[in-house]
Amino acid sequence: MTNYNRHAHLHQWLHMPEAPGSTTVTANITNRLLTHLVNAVLDMKPLADFAKNQARQMIIKRAERMGVPWRQKAADLLNSNLEPFYNKVNNPNLTYPPYYVTSFHAYKEGNLSWTAATEVEAAALSVHSTIWPEAGLQGDAKLRQSYHDLLRQHIKTPPRDIVDIGCSVGMSTFALQDVYPEANLTGVDLSPYFLAVASYRSQQYQRQVNWLHAAGENTGLPDASFDLVSLFLICHELPQNATHQIFREARRLLRPGGHLAIMDMNPASEAYEKMPPYVFTLLKSTEPYLDEYFSLDISQTLVDAGFQPPIIQFNSRRHRTIVAPMA
Repeated sequence: MTNYNRHAHLHQWLHMPEAPGSTTVTANITNRLLTHLVNAVLDMKPLADFAKNQARQMIIKRAERMGVPWRQKAADLLNSNLEPFYNKVNNPNLTYPPYYVTSFHAYKEGNLSWTAATEVEAAALSVHSTIWPEAGLQGDAKLRQSYHDLLRQHIKTPPRDIVDIGCSVGMSTFALQDVYPEANLTGVDLSPYFLAVASYRSQQYQRQVNWLHAAGENTGLPDASFDLVSLFLICHELPQNATHQIFREARRLLRPGGHLAIMDMNPASEAYEKMPPYVFTLLKSTEPYLDEYFSLDISQTLVDAGFQPPIIQFNSRRHRTIVAPMA
């Protein structure tokens, strides 16, 4: 499907001799071989299921080793009477796009389950703990802060109305609210389970947020009603056609002078270039659209959707922030 521009060092792993001056050619060959090999492995259901389970167990063990009570946190949420919050946010008439009703993050039901919803917070702490070794469990907060620092650098006028598309359980929404306390916040997500946890947390934290159960491609929100549309770790979970549609929807939602901001995995990062094949396989097993994300020309896609050429900056060794003003 795609060339990830990664694993140039894998000529040793694949026992491929490298002639002088052939680094680029060899890297391209190994990239294609690795991608085809991993895709072939993941096309076999027993192997794919094994990889997903291994990925999940690796993240849980890391979290609990670092002091995050993963299972206890999930159990506490499950015992918090989330059903009223689910009933409040759930849109029973919503039709889920086909790309969404698949396995994500090692959950068979993807994002449409209580298990997935109650484990998001612990998973974020675990996964982001490795970005800055010295930060540990503060890595998640530091990642969000690095994103917000760039927003404030490139968006001079504080936004009055913000929509967080793909808000999950509200961690990104609450973080934006901390940065822009005077703004009105709307969180949009396709999972009513995630939104139930977000709604529960907003009551617990005494936060005022409008939670909306809708697709990012078609939110149903009014035209020109926001100053900032934020997508935090969402695009890598989308096929390219959905990304195109969400960018166009963001353009529709923005007022003149508004911005679309994106924080996501950085395909050019050395962290992915040097990722061992085993870990790469585990990662891909939990992210069904990673090939499409890494091959997307995101700058051109934004321009095609009606934005100015975006500003793109690294905000961690694995992530990039993209700020796109309206054209």
